[in-house]
Amino acid sequence: MSLYGAMMTGVAGLSAYSNALSVASANIANVNTVGYKTATSDFNTLLASAGASGNAGSATVVSNTGQNVADQGLMQATTSSTDMAVSGNGFFVVAGSTADTTSREYTRAGNFTPDANGYLKNSAGLYLLGWQLDANGNVPSDRNDMTLINASSLTGKAEATTTASAQINLQSSTAVNSGAATYSVTGTPPSDVASGSVTPDFQRTINVYDSQGGQQPLQLSYVKTGANTWSYEVSYQGAATNLDSTAPLVPATPSLVQYGTVTFNSDGTLASATSDGSPVTPTDGKLNVNISIPWDPTTSGLQPQTVALNFGTQNGSDGMTQFDNASNMAGSQVNGALFGSLAGVSVDKNGIITAQFTNGLSQKVYKIPLATFANVDGLTQVSGNAFTTSTQSGSPTINEANLGGAGEIESKNLEESTVDLATEFTDLITTQRAYSAASKIVTTASTMLDELLQMAR
Repeated sequence: MSLYGAMMTGVAGLSAYSNALSVASANIANVNTVGYKTATSDFNTLLASAGASGNAGSATVVSNTGQNVADQGLMQATTSSTDMAVSGNGFFVVAGSTADTTSREYTRAGNFTPDANGYLKNSAGLYLLGWQLDANGNVPSDRNDMTLINASSLTGKAEATTTASAQINLQSSTAVNSGAATYSVTGTPPSDVASGSVTPDFQRTINVYDSQGGQQPLQLSYVKTGANTWSYEVSYQGAATNLDSTAPLVPATPSLVQYGTVTFNSDGTLASATSDGSPVTPTDGKLNVNISIPWDPTTSGLQPQTVALNFGTQNGSDGMTQFDNASNMAGSQVNGALFGSLAGVSVDKNGIITAQFTNGLSQKVYKIPLATFANVDGLTQVSGNAFTTSTQSGSPTINEANLGGAGEIESKNLEESTVDLATEFTDLITTQRAYSAASKIVTTASTMLDELLQMAR
């Protein structure tokens, strides 16, 4: 190796260790960057000749920068439900803007927050992509069919009542109501209570919910018509214009939406019931009476609604009973809910984003996919602590969480940087020493050249 060659080797060392210093500096600067992967500086020899006769003394050095993308940082607990970390090999799929969701990047930085329009983006401004779930909670068949995730896409939710139940005791010693018509399986539909001709022996009102989140009152009236036998009527107590006047159950009393009889066994338990003149067939042992409410779409804006009113278990005492105690309603339950506004979102381990509402209802709206790669260390780093694919990484495989090695999603957690400060400070010292040594090569070669020039005078 000539003196000039020695000098150039020293210069190569200075360049390589300058690069190593930059790598260590970047690591230290990103010690608190969420999801950051430690960068590495790898040194390799470079020979003047690749042949077998190459002189090892002429070897110089080059530095290549890489990143330990496969390393996973520790989990750091947070209080935000939209902070997420991946416990596994997967990456969040993100887009650089709301205008273009086809140019995708991949990141482990899950510090997502809603922007002004409700779209989830992380601190680098990258927008989270996911699958929008259908009404049955299913993801699209095309796994690449992803959309921006909007944490406030639903303003509120209501749920119509479909089932109701009441725990009612009718006093067995109540005298037969002398003014009541006899309710039979066949015969003219009665409406004595609804028409006002008979005073009921017991009456209570329960409220059900319509499809728009409104509360609608249904009155339950009971008249004793014989030993262990009672008639009942269900009447709507709201505005008469809400009902379709062309389709009443009983034309004379449009507010009547159901009627029938209920009988009891000698021990006070529920024996049987009829509905609209027909016997009620037990379903799983339960006697359910279907109440059809003929809403008028023109005036109420609602479609007809059916509520299954559970009278209780046949031959049981968990619903309607007839004991010699004062008639009373111990309790009632209806499903459905009034309108509730969006209260927040939650994310489970499978990546399902569920909207929570103030009325206690919830709805699954999105599912977060995770991308995996054959060689994660082959990904190309881009700004924003994100990566793009390369020929070394291979194409992404889009998985659901907990499938294909993607891992599970940890809500209210963030992945810490994988930087180890002790290691970086040690690397700084060794890099500085190596840089100084390389500079000595340059100065020594320069001195020797000076001496050579002196010999030529």
